[in-house]
Order: sequence, then structure tokens, then C-alpha cells
Amino acid sequence: MHTPDDPRETVNLVVFSRSCPAEGSRAKVPPSVVKTWLLLKTRGAFFSFFLLSLFLSSHFETSPDLLHLPSYHTGKMSAITEEPEGYVEPLKVLITMHDKCDTLDVTGPLEVFSSAQHDPKNPESKAFRTIFAGPDEHVITQQGAQLRAHMSYDDAMKRLSEIDVLVIAGGNHDAIIKQKAQPLQLIKAFSDLQKKNPAKERTLMTVCTGALFAGEVGILSGLTATTHPDYVTKFEIICSNAAQRDMADRVDVVEERYVVNNLRFDLGENEDENPYILDRKQMKENKRRKSSAGAISPIAENGGPTNGFPNGRRPSSARKGSISLKMSNNRRESVLKRANLRLGGLRVLTTSGVTSGIDGSLYLVGALVSEEAADEVARKMCYTWKKGMVVDGIDV
Repeated sequence: MHTPDDPRETVNLVVFSRSCPAEGSRAKVPPSVVKTWLLLKTRGAFFSFFLLSLFLSSHFETSPDLLHLPSYHTGKMSAITEEPEGYVEPLKVLITMHDKCDTLDVTGPLEVFSSAQHDPKNPESKAFRTIFAGPDEHVITQQGAQLRAHMSYDDAMKRLSEIDVLVIAGGNHDAIIKQKAQPLQLIKAFSDLQKKNPAKERTLMTVCTGALFAGEVGILSGLTATTHPDYVTKFEIICSNAAQRDMADRVDVVEERYVVNNLRFDLGENEDENPYILDRKQMKENKRRKSSAGAISPIAENGGPTNGFPNGRRPSSARKGSISLKMSNNRRESVLKRANLRLGGLRVLTTSGVTSGIDGSLYLVGALVSEEAADEVARKMCYTWKKGMVVDGIDV
């Protein structure tokens, strides 16, 4: 017969310790610890309890800084510098949450970014570190799910300079705009930070009606943007009111899967030879095509550097997203180019319906890591990556 005091069993204990990642971590405790616990039941000495606490503490690793992970060493040579690429630090992604935000607006990008690796065979080569920010420790989504924030909005504002990608979830937009609540201030601060310091490449991505928050604070002036099809008219009104209020340029609102502004490179002189640019006929063809091999990127589907199509550009590590990102942050010409763009070159990516946040995130994996990495994430997710729209530029 099973008894709770059986020392041969491994039992669950709720342990409170400074070294635990959370204040009430539940952990599997080995039988040796259970024996000590039973000893305490008969010899309840304070000193023995102190020793047990120390022993339990040794079973937990100290929780690392949420914004820092060990860098990944590629062990490869750069095709541009002919020197070792060195260590690739995970890019930091901050995803915002608020009361009644949409669950998939948060978990879709989370799934993509947490799965992306520089080397698909090396789980230690994580390309991103994802953090949640919220008004409270726990946030209830529109669908009733309870999500836990890693940090408050106040802390996020203080550490905004460390963030590479800011993802804004949609949902419950009327209440947020009416109350002028977060993440409105965070969006504006992130935009202002890029204008003050264009030396670093940063990205703002809105999911679904999260674009309405960006429109409300006026940072979409002069850009092209999209949102959920059911809210396009409301989005246009919000952007128009913001333009009148700020005496700024209007926003070109379109209905696309996603729209990317302030890309890393210019289009080049001959757009017809660029495999990253699709004309209308090619876009329609891409929508009809179904790949029996699973999800492949629209760029690869168009003869890009990942599939070896006859018309595709020769594969080159010089066109790898992570290398282009490194060059973009180190080259004076790239910094000057960003400084002359709107918002200091802040890459602004707006997405349409809820699942389009996955497509936008895959785009960023391709732009910041590699097309191969993005294709691998889509394959693992059994997801067909759908093409969006880029404005006057390319990212790889």
C-alpha cells in the first residue's frame, strides 16, 4: 500500500529559496531528501531545518538575467571579413501584454522566436531571447488564458535600450487607447530611442490590432501599414487624427499579410533581377502554389538563395541575415543611412490578422538570422509561411 511517508517515493515539495527561479517553485525531490524530511518530523530542530534548506537550494540553478543568455560561437569564417565571426549574442525580443490581449498575438511570435537557431543541429545556438512585459505579473487574455510577465512596464521602460525587437500584441484596443495606457508609452519611447541613437538596428512589430496603438502615438507617419481587415477603417481614422494632431504626413493603409518599412538595403538598380522582389503576377502565382514538401519561404519559392532554382541568386553567406545585421550595426554608411530614414531607421513591421504575426516573425528570423533558419522554424511548426509586402528596400 502506498503511504505519503514512504521514503522510497520521489515526492513533490514546494520550496522557497533565493536560488529558485520563482518564489514558489515546485520541484522533484530525490528520496535522500525525503529521508531527511522524515527525520525532521521526529527531530524538529531548527538547525536541521536550516541544513535541509541549504541542501534543497543546491538542487536549483540560479535564475539568469532574463535579458542575457550565453553567446553562441559559430566557429565559421565570415565571407566578408575573412575572420572568425566569433560569438553571436541572442537578440532580445520584448513582447508586450495587456488585459484582454489576444493569446495568439503573443504565443505566435513566441513560438517562432524561441524555435529559431543559428545552427538547426545545435540547440545551444538560440538566436533570440524572448521576454514578456505586462502591467501586472499575470495577464488574462481575451480567450481567458493566464500569461505571466517577466517584467513590469516600468522595468521595460528602464531597459528599453537593451531590446532589439519590440512586439506589440493586439486586442482590447479601445480600452487601451481611451485610457492612454501601456503599451502606448513604450512604443513611443522605443521610437524616440531609435531616432536618438540610430547606430543600432532595432525593429518594431505590431500584431493584428496592435497597429492601432502605433497609429495612435503617431509613429506611422509617412509609412505604409496594415492591420486586421475588420479594423482597416478604424485604423485609417486613428492614423488620420494622429496626422492632424501632430501636423505630420499621412499613413498609407493597405490590406496585406504584413508590411515592412525602413529595410536594411536599397532595392538596387535592376529590380527585375532581384529574387527578393515579386511582381503582381508572381505574387498571385505564389498564393496558388502549394508545396508538397512542407512550408518553404516565399523568397525561396521565388528562386531565392535557399533553393537552387535556375533563376535564383547563388547562395552566399554574405547575404545571411545575421552577417548583414552585424555589418549594419558596424558600418558607418549603414548608420548614416538609418539616420536619414524616418524614425531613425527603425524597422516597422505591421501585420494583419492574428496568425499573420507568425508570418511577420518568420520574416524577421530570415532578416536577422538566415532564410534557412526561418524555413526550419516554419517546417517544425508545420506552417506555410505567407508572403507580405516590403516598402522600397530589402533586408538580406
